[in-house]
Parts: sequence; structure tokens; C-alpha cells
Amino acid sequence: MFEGPEAHARRHVTQSRHGRYYSKVSDLVALTVAERARLDAVAARYRFRANAYYLSLIDWNDPHDPIRRIVIPSEEELSDWGSLDPSNEQAVTVARGVQHKYADTVLLLCNEVCGAYCRYCFRKRLFASENDEASNDISAGLDYIADHPEVTNVLLTGGDPLLMSTRRLVRILRALRTIEHVQIIRIGSKMPAFAPWRILDDAELQSALRLYSTSRKRVYLMTHFDHPRELTDLAIEGLDCFIRNGVICTNQCPLIRGVNDDARVLAELFRKLSFVGCPPYYLFQCRPTLGNEPYTVPIVRGWQLFKEAMHLGSGLAWRARFVMSHATGKLEIVTVDDDQIHLQYHRARDPELRGQTLCYRRDDRACWLDELEPVAGLGAPRFPPHLPVELQDGPA
Repeated sequence: MFEGPEAHARRHVTQSRHGRYYSKVSDLVALTVAERARLDAVAARYRFRANAYYLSLIDWNDPHDPIRRIVIPSEEELSDWGSLDPSNEQAVTVARGVQHKYADTVLLLCNEVCGAYCRYCFRKRLFASENDEASNDISAGLDYIADHPEVTNVLLTGGDPLLMSTRRLVRILRALRTIEHVQIIRIGSKMPAFAPWRILDDAELQSALRLYSTSRKRVYLMTHFDHPRELTDLAIEGLDCFIRNGVICTNQCPLIRGVNDDARVLAELFRKLSFVGCPPYYLFQCRPTLGNEPYTVPIVRGWQLFKEAMHLGSGLAWRARFVMSHATGKLEIVTVDDDQIHLQYHRARDPELRGQTLCYRRDDRACWLDELEPVAGLGAPRFPPHLPVELQDGPA
């Protein structure tokens, strides 16, 4: 059995930078032998990985524990539902490990490993042994960014950039800061939840962040806290360390069934994040990735939960927008009435679509834009499911 989170984490800070990692369900003695046997088949298809600190946050006596649901496999994942690349990231990949979907933003997939594997991950294809989308060599990405002066934002992602060695991460930060038109460097990471001592123990990383997050060109940390219980004392201390070293923190997370699909839980998460200086940025509709059926909440229900949560607080806690990252762009779910669902392009692959509003018939079962039926005569497109975006008619 795993000890309590704070005691365990403090002990492992001194013993090992990351503590013990588990990559086999069979090593989880908190599960019964029968559970381990059943879940081995799931982990064989979608990799399992977690560390002792994060596992210690689980109440193993509760089969519906939300932290357990985030990282422990479920047999429901074997359902043949969804696709491996639901947002068609392949279509915006301009070089290995380099995505350019929106004019001012480039993504560098600089690592193919995470501190733990969230079961609902939309990039689980990266963790397949035969996948080579991410790249340890980002020289092509740096050259691409240098040749595109419209790029002001670079997002380091993957995988988890904070799982890279400090030496490599600092090298990337240094290289990006030599490109004059790059204003913002974003680091997308769940390590503040999985392993807070990644920053607390690393004076070299702290020094680099102070150097490369300047008064005119900031480093942003895009954290990924899904549930209030992830915000332990140690996690909050880690966030404070990022902030004190010049990093702007903000949180984005998906709406996940069995984790945060409760208005009061969502409100508590948003409030606590704002209290500690890491206010919410996006709440994502869970993407229809292969294996994600058990984690998906229908769009209408998600909007209802989001709006209810918004009424339970005020101020910085309510900066979040409820969005879906579709192949054509990032659409905000603006409102739902008795008959219709209204969406608006927050970002768009085609810049002419930015700000355009789409109107669809209300469907309480639909989980993705491709499942919705346009309201006749209002110009919204119908997106046939499971087709590459190049084969679809673009929005009117």
C-alpha cells in the first residue's frame, strides 16, 4: 500500500529526483490480483506509467476515486471508439515534431514521454513504440521558426517537456531566445501535478527560467491540474517556485467523466487555481481519441456543468473558456438553448474563420462537432466523422 502523499513526496525528494516509477500494472499491489490481470490487457494496448507520489494520492478503497481514474487503466478503454488523431494534427505537421496550425503559434513536440500517462490523453499515439512524431532533434523546428517572422508564440509539448533533462531544456530555451520575433515560450506540462520536486530540486532550471523569462518576453507554464486533490501542499509549493522564478502560470484541462464532471468539483478546482496564482485558461471538451469513450462527457452536459460552475464563484477563477480543439480550429462552446448549440471560432486554421459563429441543432448525446447537425440556412458546415479535414467542406 502507498503511504500518504505529503509524507511520501517529502521522503522521495531527498532520496530520488523522481521517486519510483511504475510501468507495469502487475506492480500495483494496491490492486487485487484479478484486477491486475484484467487491466494488463488494457496497458498492453495503451501504456501505463505513474510514480509513487501520484499513486499515493489515490484512495484505493474507492473504486471511483478521481485520481485513480486519471492514471489507472480501465477495461472500457478497449472499446472500438474514436480515432488516434481526432484533431488531424498530421495535417498541420510541417516537419518532424513541428506543428503550425495558427499563424502566430508553433508547437515543438520535443519529447515522447510523460511523467504519467493520463488514460484520456489525446496524443496517446505518441507513446506507441512505432511512433516517431516527436523529435529529440529540434533543429528543423528552430530553423522553421526562424524563417517565419509571424511566429510570436512557441509551445514546447509532447510528451512532457519537463521530463527532459534540464540541460536539454535549457538548450532549447536559449535557442528560442536567440530568435528575435519569438515573444512567448510556453511549456505544456503535467509535471507540477505528477512530480512537484522537478522544479523544487533543480536550481539550474530555476536559474534558467529567471534568465529566459524576461519583463518583455515571458515564459508561460501551461499546467494540467484536473482535480482539486492534485493541488497538494507540495504541488502548490512547486507552482510558487515557478512564479518566483519569473514564470507566468495558467491551467488548462479537459472535462473528464468521473474526474471533474461535477460543477462543484470544477468550481473548487478553478477557485484553488486562482488562489495560488495559476488561474484557469481553457476547459477542453474531451477529444474523441481511440479508447476515450469512458472519459467523454457530451457537449450539452459539459456546457451545463461549466455554466453551473461559473455561478459558484467570481473573478480570476472564471477566466476559463469551454472549447474543443477541432481539426479546423479551436471553437468555444458559447451557449446552448432548448433547440440549438452555438459555437464560435476562438482560433482557426483558416484566419478568415476566426470569430465566425456556427449554429447546430441541439443533440444531448453528441460529444464532438462532427456529430452535430447544422441548423438549415445558417451556413454552418457538416463535418463527416473520421474523414481527414482536407476531404471535408470548409465552413461557409
